[in-house]
Amino acid sequence: MALPTVNRSVTGGSDRRDASAPLRHVDPVLLIATLLVAALGTLMVFSATRGNEAEADTFFLRRQGTFMAIGCVLMVLAAAIDYQRIRDFAVFIYGWVCFLLFLVVSPLGSSSKGSQAWFALGSFQLQPSEFAKIGLVIGLGALLANWRGDIDLRRLGIALLAAGLPMGLIMLQPDLGTALVFIAIVMGMFLVAGVKARHLVLLSIVGVVGIVGVLHSNVLKEYQKDRLTTFLDPGQDKSGTAYNLNQSILTISRGGFTGDGLFEGKQTQLRFVPEQQTDFIFTVVGEELGFIGAASFLVLMGVIIWRIWRTAALARDQFGQLVCVGILAMLVFQVFESVGMTMGIMPVTGIPLPFMSYGGSTTLACFVGIGLVQNIHMRRFR
Repeated sequence: MALPTVNRSVTGGSDRRDASAPLRHVDPVLLIATLLVAALGTLMVFSATRGNEAEADTFFLRRQGTFMAIGCVLMVLAAAIDYQRIRDFAVFIYGWVCFLLFLVVSPLGSSSKGSQAWFALGSFQLQPSEFAKIGLVIGLGALLANWRGDIDLRRLGIALLAAGLPMGLIMLQPDLGTALVFIAIVMGMFLVAGVKARHLVLLSIVGVVGIVGVLHSNVLKEYQKDRLTTFLDPGQDKSGTAYNLNQSILTISRGGFTGDGLFEGKQTQLRFVPEQQTDFIFTVVGEELGFIGAASFLVLMGVIIWRIWRTAALARDQFGQLVCVGILAMLVFQVFESVGMTMGIMPVTGIPLPFMSYGGSTTLACFVGIGLVQNIHMRRFR
């Protein structure tokens, strides 16, 4: 007579005996690749902002290091709470980020460089649109998962309204670059959720027409339009954006195969590239670490993207799959746009490079996204 099996996870036994215990299924490859990219980003931010050798400025280094540490804590928290519990609060999370987007375009928000997209909290600026990306992924993922692939025109319209509300509030700032990230997230999630191909084609056409319409309207200021179109014809630049773009291309080309060496890039150390620690952080990698360093960064990002895709394929339910795909679309689009922008093959949108660009909001949001992916990977057997 066989002895009854004892479930030690219920009777108080060690989780090491429970094959489905979440901690047994942390994805170490995703974790290590994420930390390596974040560490590289912190180092590049320091190189771009350190000043001269005699009096190295560590302000940005300390700030970015702090953001990275807080981001790691948030990543652990995002992984610790069962994502099914997070799904239960999806409406609240979505509503909260929309409320923050509404507040930031009110008199409570603060303006910088032509956009009203931040809350000034002492020396820290909180950018709600970065966290709204995660809120949209969770909210839209819960909505689409409820329909289990049965998405007719009425349901598609509801999903578009849900995605359109935060995007509309972001365009009031205005911030077309971030709105484009939202479009990438929505289209990626629609593709996996079961939206019909003909509807996706129609949405793509409408999206292109909408972007062209925005560029020919008064939604964006003239210098913002110039930033988005200068890469097509630098000779027609009217706002100085071509100078930034040309300096960026020159800086990357100087690096050659092996680079000038850490802290040795002349363009970087003399600060010829504007906004180098944020929008143009990839130029530091290109100049100081060369093709080898840039390729290493892209390989690490490729590993992160691969592990997220793998987790989406292994997810135990559609909600988990959709969340992974939303995070994946967000990161892929931002990397492609940010890197392409510095090389002159994409418009200058000011989209941050994930885990690399200086900034608290973008760093924290990216870590939360990876935490959610780990959450889904850890609970794929439960």
